[in-house]
Amino acid sequence: MTVAVAAHLLVGLLVLASGLLAPLWAVVLLGLAWWGALALGVRWVRRGAWWFLLVPPVTLLVWFTALSAGEALLGWTA
Repeated sequence: MTVAVAAHLLVGLLVLASGLLAPLWAVVLLGLAWWGALALGVRWVRRGAWWFLLVPPVTLLVWFTALSAGEALLGWTA
C-alpha cells in the first residue's frame, strides 16, 4: 500500500508540473482527475481490494495521454 501511495504522490507532482506545457484549464482538469483517482484508491484500500495498486499507473497513463493529445491536437508547447 505504501508503494502505491508514494507512486500516486509522484504522479501528483507530474500533474502539478504540467503547467509548464498545458494551459491552466487542463492542469485543473488533470488535478481533479488525480484527486478523483486518490479517492477511488482510498475507497478500494478500505474495502481490502488489491485494485488500488492499479491507480498510480492508470493515472500516469491518463496524464501522459492528455499531454500527448494536447500537444498533438491543440498545439501545446513548452
